[in-house]
Amino acid sequence: MPSPFRPETSALVLIDHQVGTMQLIKTLDVAHVRRATLALAKAARILNLPVVLTSSQEDRIQQPLMPELAELLPEAYAARVKREGIVNAWDDPNFRAAIEATGRKQLIMGGVTTDVCLIYPTISAVAAGYEVQAVLDISGSPFALSEETARKRMELAGVAFTASNTIIAELAADWASPHGSQLIQLLFSDLLPAVHPVAQRAG
Repeated sequence: MPSPFRPETSALVLIDHQVGTMQLIKTLDVAHVRRATLALAKAARILNLPVVLTSSQEDRIQQPLMPELAELLPEAYAARVKREGIVNAWDDPNFRAAIEATGRKQLIMGGVTTDVCLIYPTISAVAAGYEVQAVLDISGSPFALSEETARKRMELAGVAFTASNTIIAELAADWASPHGSQLIQLLFSDLLPAVHPVAQRAG
């Protein structure tokens, strides 16, 4: 049975959350994808998780990473792996080196888009011996069919699926702990207001 992901064994990997590529998402509400991505980045900061960011061709239609990531994760942003066009980020030796440098074997991965940017490195990471959870609500695709087939291929390859609130709860483990209390507050302030009227009024 897979081990629970814990802060001391996990790293967050965000692939191509760029201003231009975000506009390709049609299978989910883009506003939610942004909100969930930033909530997970904040959770990583609270838990002191290593974070690896990567982007592709920032000077082209893909554009730079979401600017909020630079504000939330300045060190990871400065060290981001800027790929020149390699589709599977795992094929970029700088990206692999950044993953290895975290010293973590449990990877929490999201990518835009699921059907191009996330599918290949998650499968490659599993093949390389990592445990991978793909966070599906910080990803997304242009087409329902390509999203569905990408998910199926990842699942068959051994990639586990999760959502931002689920993985944050898994990392928290105990809401009464110091980190847990910060994380549950984060959930209610950043993710749940969209669906929880009481939380929305409180915000």
